Amino acid sequence: MQPDSAAAGHKGKNIRSDCWVNLIPRESGGISIDLQSKVEVLYGESIRALVLDMMAFFKIENATLEIIDSGAVPFVIMARVEAAVRRLGLAGNKQYLPDWNESPPASRRERFRRSRLYLPGDQPKLFLNAAVHGADGLILDLEDSVAPEHKEDARILVRNALRAMDFMGAERMVRINQLPLGLKDLDMIVPQKVDMILVPKVESPAQLFEVDRKVDEVLAREKINKERPLFLMPIIESAGGVVNASLIASASERIAALAIGLEDYTADIGTRRTAEGRESFFARSMLVNAARAAGVQAIDTVFSDVADMEGLRQSVLEARGLGFDGKGCIHPRQIAVIHGAMAPEAAEIEKARKIVLAFEAAEKEGRGVVSLGSKMIDPPVVKRALRTIDIAEREGLLPGKWRDGLETEDGDSGGEQ
Repeated sequence: MQPDSAAAGHKGKNIRSDCWVNLIPRESGGISIDLQSKVEVLYGESIRALVLDMMAFFKIENATLEIIDSGAVPFVIMARVEAAVRRLGLAGNKQYLPDWNESPPASRRERFRRSRLYLPGDQPKLFLNAAVHGADGLILDLEDSVAPEHKEDARILVRNALRAMDFMGAERMVRINQLPLGLKDLDMIVPQKVDMILVPKVESPAQLFEVDRKVDEVLAREKINKERPLFLMPIIESAGGVVNASLIASASERIAALAIGLEDYTADIGTRRTAEGRESFFARSMLVNAARAAGVQAIDTVFSDVADMEGLRQSVLEARGLGFDGKGCIHPRQIAVIHGAMAPEAAEIEKARKIVLAFEAAEKEGRGVVSLGSKMIDPPVVKRALRTIDIAEREGLLPGKWRDGLETEDGDSGGEQ
């Protein structure tokens, strides 16, 4: 039996950048719009025009729409109206899609993922301008931060955000729901040029096989060019996932990074998470080794105390020392601290500079052996030095003419084995 009405979105005195829509079908009378908007004078007519266009698109001829607008941008209004239409079963297979704000460039497997900022997928006020904070990746979250009754609404909103929001060069990430619900998320998310899909609570390769099959199915159905990479980041959050970490890390060619979530992991093994982290050392070490063996990045868990910046810095330094490439963020103020702690120190940069210059000189001269001072430089040392230089250049920690000369003291090897 069809419901008498359907509502979507949020309303209230503390709501901003969002709207609440109640759709009431009628037998006759055309479309009636009761709009209360903080920006009525400037945008009232354009909001009404948008809603009328959506009603025509979904072939709804008679209905009353109650809208309480708290400064929502058009793609948010679109998402809320469409959610109400879907709840009434009137959308069919149709989607009312916003135009693309930009033509986002494809991501790269080896790009920096020092910081990834979690953003609740059902709260536009928190993600509309999140890109200005400079995180390497923005995660529009459909899982833990979204209440069960808002999952469908968030899915539509995140779909629209991927098309209309300015990510300002940040990697376009979405954390889907735990399987099997997450497979439904992929129907809407995969066609929107998402760069990376985070798969939560992974315990076995079979879950990644399911995600892979679903992604291939959606790409084929939507006739999307498979040459644009779509990466996966499994999140390990249980004892079973830790034990199977190596199998999980190599379960799909789409996997570019492996992450750990310690809140759920510590609960699963029957302990509590501490600042010292002794209870999670085994799990984190397992994840780093599994990631390295599979040739993917290792990403550390979030630091939950947003007020403790020194604690965060120490946590990042520890993670970097264990071999992690990045860390999760739950607040924009954590981003700069993470980037600073992930950056190499001056002595480390200088050592890497000498190694890279020696490596380039050997290549230029056609020498198969690279040495610096009295020591031979192994390929893994060169690889690490190149990555250090890459990070230092991105962070502006190297002068523009850093290749000028190789100044070393007698006997200085430049690089530790």
